[in-house]
Amino acid sequence: MASKTKRRPATEINRIAKALDDAQRKAAPIAQLSSKKDGALSLDDAYRTQATTIALRLKRGDVRSGVKMGLTSRAKAAQMGVFEPVYGRLTDGMLVQDGGSIAFADYCHPRVEPEIAYLLKSSMSGRLSPTEAMTHVEAVAPAIEIIDSRYRNFKFSLEDVVADNTSASGYVLGPWAAPDVDTSNLGMVLEFNGRAVEVGSSAAILGHPERSLAEAARFAAETGDELQAGFIVLAGAASAATALTPDTSVKLTVEVLGSTGFNVTG
Repeated sequence: MASKTKRRPATEINRIAKALDDAQRKAAPIAQLSSKKDGALSLDDAYRTQATTIALRLKRGDVRSGVKMGLTSRAKAAQMGVFEPVYGRLTDGMLVQDGGSIAFADYCHPRVEPEIAYLLKSSMSGRLSPTEAMTHVEAVAPAIEIIDSRYRNFKFSLEDVVADNTSASGYVLGPWAAPDVDTSNLGMVLEFNGRAVEVGSSAAILGHPERSLAEAARFAAETGDELQAGFIVLAGAASAATALTPDTSVKLTVEVLGSTGFNVTG
């Protein structure tokens, strides 16, 4: 990513990454980086910080499992006041089993988003068309992303959220389907305890979730990352994020693809 400001030294990037990592592990949010006197990171440094926070997870035993796109719907962008797609990294430690549970106390401000997930059968990177990107896909599935900003009051700048790995916290995957399923305009219903809280369409994901898949390949090339065979790509939210509360059963149903869900304990 191009930067107009002087690149931060690695020692400073490491310090910021550790603060964000500690906030995530302790569920103790910190002040926005952009609110601090020396906090205004360039976008390039924000992605460097993100990569460093992931390196800390990998050092503890996590394994890279994929990537996620963020701020892909107009509703989510308006909710956050950030109007540019962003890219984050996933690890296997973030996976929540379909039908499994999470503890509300383990998060700062947990929210969920309805998404479409792609499973890669071959590596990809660079500027690809959606059609080209789909040649690398083995399967597609309904997915729920659990996001959790590590900043106080769930407020942040574009650079803040990128440094915080785009609020990536967890993800739940439903049944895999063949990649030839038309995902351009699938109805999506997100329910809490049997009550619909978001109703939308996969078309809200950059107009077509396959466009988001192609964007993931571009972001990977620009950030020095690699999308490998076996990786999951979360295409991004189809709606605004919905805040979780304890003792909630979460279910997402996607037309044609089926359902997935999990539970939140107190």
